Amino acid sequence: MFDILMYLFENYIHSDVEVMVDHEELTSELTRAGFRRDEISKALGWLEGLAELQDSDRHPYLVRSDAVSTRVYTAEEAQQLDAECRGFLMFLENIQVLDMETREMVVDRVMELDMESIELEDLKWVILMVLFNVPGREGAYSQMEDLVFEVNEGFLH
Repeated sequence: MFDILMYLFENYIHSDVEVMVDHEELTSELTRAGFRRDEISKALGWLEGLAELQDSDRHPYLVRSDAVSTRVYTAEEAQQLDAECRGFLMFLENIQVLDMETREMVVDRVMELDMESIELEDLKWVILMVLFNVPGREGAYSQMEDLVFEVNEGFLH
């Protein structure tokens, strides 16, 4: 399923190509690209779930709060997101790429992936997908994009 999400993000969303909204046409395109229908269905459901997270009436835990708090992960979340991933999420909050709301959206989408655990590089792509879909977070998306595509060339002397 994650491969399909990456394919869609790279070929439609990230490349500024107009996104097809017809599920049948999109399913046919993905089938021709070699993906299985059951995985396509899961990926499209994942994207619909991402769109639904915009509705704070359906997800009251996403309502913004000015309170300073620490995120405590459930055992299931900690299994899915290892210490490196959780640390990266905290880092992104500290540099204000993520806020409480977008962090929760990321955790929600990670938990809906069909994966036993997630690697840091995959988490970065999930964060990009979430930020891309949140109105008003263009600056955060741009910052995250720089972090994803950053080439570490070593230390300058």
